[in-house]
Amino acid sequence: SYTEHYPAIERNRNGLQRLFRQFSWPLGIPSHVSPETPGSIHEGGELGYSLAHAYGAAFDNPDLIVACVVGDGEAETGALATSWHSNKFLNPARDGAVLPILHLNGFKIANPTVLARISREELVDLLRGYGCEPHFVEGDEPTLVHQALAGTLDLILAEIRQTQHAARALGSTVRQRTPMVVLVTPKGWTGPKFIDGLPMEGTWRAHQVPIADFKNPEHLVQLEAWLKSYDAPELFDEQGKFREEFAVLAPTGQQRMGSNPHANGGALLRPLVMPHFERYAVPVLAPGCVKAEATRVLGTFLRDVMKLNLDSANFRMFGPDETASNRLDEVYKVSGKVWMAEIDDVDINLSVNGRVMEVLSEHLCQGWLEGYLLTGRHGFFSCYEAFIAIVDSMLNQHAKWIKVSKQIPWRKPIASLNYLLTSHVWRQDHNGFSHQDPGFIDHVANKKSDIVRIYLPPDANCLLSVADHCLRSRNYINVIVAGKQPEWQWLDMASAARHCTVGVGVWQWASCHEGVEPDVVMACAGDVPTLETLAAVMLLRACVPDIRIRVVNVVDLMVLQPPSEHPHGLQDHEFDELFTTSAPVIFAFHGYPAMIHKLTYQRRNHSNIHVRGYKEEGTTTTPFDMVVLNKLDRFQLALDAIRRIPRLHDHVAAATARYWAHMERHKLYISEHGEDLPEILNWRWVPA
Repeated sequence: SYTEHYPAIERNRNGLQRLFRQFSWPLGIPSHVSPETPGSIHEGGELGYSLAHAYGAAFDNPDLIVACVVGDGEAETGALATSWHSNKFLNPARDGAVLPILHLNGFKIANPTVLARISREELVDLLRGYGCEPHFVEGDEPTLVHQALAGTLDLILAEIRQTQHAARALGSTVRQRTPMVVLVTPKGWTGPKFIDGLPMEGTWRAHQVPIADFKNPEHLVQLEAWLKSYDAPELFDEQGKFREEFAVLAPTGQQRMGSNPHANGGALLRPLVMPHFERYAVPVLAPGCVKAEATRVLGTFLRDVMKLNLDSANFRMFGPDETASNRLDEVYKVSGKVWMAEIDDVDINLSVNGRVMEVLSEHLCQGWLEGYLLTGRHGFFSCYEAFIAIVDSMLNQHAKWIKVSKQIPWRKPIASLNYLLTSHVWRQDHNGFSHQDPGFIDHVANKKSDIVRIYLPPDANCLLSVADHCLRSRNYINVIVAGKQPEWQWLDMASAARHCTVGVGVWQWASCHEGVEPDVVMACAGDVPTLETLAAVMLLRACVPDIRIRVVNVVDLMVLQPPSEHPHGLQDHEFDELFTTSAPVIFAFHGYPAMIHKLTYQRRNHSNIHVRGYKEEGTTTTPFDMVVLNKLDRFQLALDAIRRIPRLHDHVAAATARYWAHMERHKLYISEHGEDLPEILNWRWVPA
């Protein structure tokens, strides 16, 4: 299969030499499994994700058995440790099977492994406690171990088929233990026993490259003896071709590991059947005339996405115990939460046939989703914004996989990895500081620009438009940040669709500069910053009746970069038309202010861009006090504008005094009443 993808790697002496030459070499291929390797879905760089990916691949693939080798070093990672619980979410009636193979060779890079140094009894108790049934295969004589492994695999495959038959033909819902192999062999098995007088096989020294100093003649002799121990002349003919009597033993076609179609998921991918997102629109007769919970509106849309794709069994939703909390529980009317363990009378929305995946592990949700996407399906991951950072490094690996895959012609595009981050930093009234962190978008923005997309829809209709686009996209990592609390709605659906298509725009209905250059540009990105910006506009109009204001709202954060940095980036003249070349820009941003400066530092008017955002100030407090603590509130934004507009120099002192008077009144009121001032709670947009 390798030769079929890379014809230059011929099945002869020359092909072998090319393969060896490029292995772990500059401009060659990595030393571990990577996208370049046919048959792979799992990047071999960072440890911890193999078993979660395996289960993600098995969901909704009833004919698939996924054999997953777990190193005993990898078994110590948090992501892998929780992945053993995946067997409580796999339904043998409709899903495939996962065969974990714990390779217990005893050592990591420089230390023994935990699972190899506990007693056999304790190890068995641990694995059985995870719901597994371990089958031990152990030894150091290759021929005997191979035979033992073959016999054990025959036994396990029979157990898997029996379980599937009971579920599929007999309707059994009794959860069976997951059969698994514990393979106990020496570290560096069949390698040199000693190097430089030190024991090698069966020790930590056998990790990675045991013989490396080829200027040492003794090392060259040992290397040659080691390589000759494989008896290559018995396996290859004089031209370096694998002998036919052995080649015919291998499977053919798609039965080969390197040609398994599931390992090139884009080739199996079928588009989702999508409802028209416009049907779910919130009626907005005028900006700010109605309130809605954006994610609850999205939930009705996702409900029907789920419904329309039930027969295809190619869409699932993932989240750490938060689907209902995030206002997406409308999907339960179509499909519950998959659950194969015990169910009590008090439980709701649990089902062996559910398609909503909930487990209180961001690692596991991410790993399942990645495995699901990589094998040709679609998914959607909702999470509290502050805690999605738990999977930062998992996103790294997936982004690297997509980047490399896009450069490989035979790797077909897969469905995008879609995040919805809600319960966000600005609306954590009861949870407080521990739940306040918008930094995930900073992390994502550092990835390759042809892969990542970041969206900050200001209202429900914009969220619908963005979500529809993301679910249709391929080979991206899409991050959507949207609140779940009732908020004012700004755009009707037609306007929202146009706005989101461009990614940024002037809100003429909120602006007041009548065809002349504005005194100030009030920019915003994010639902709460948009609210505070519009409230600041009303304050400025009241204080300075002749003020000229342009309101610019940003949905697609990456439009702020030049097109040389991101394909969505605005041309310089387009950016200048929006933000001007000389007017002060007061930018209210959902996240850390430095992000806006990073994205716009090459722009002509960058020195006039003044950003307000999250400053790592938070506590359990009222919604408005949260923006006050971080100086993102309407009073601060209005004061910033007056301070930055040269012709309003004489207004600064009075405006500053008003600001502090508002702040004093605000603090006294919330400390007494525990809620925001009536004029804050009851604020409504009033057009000029």
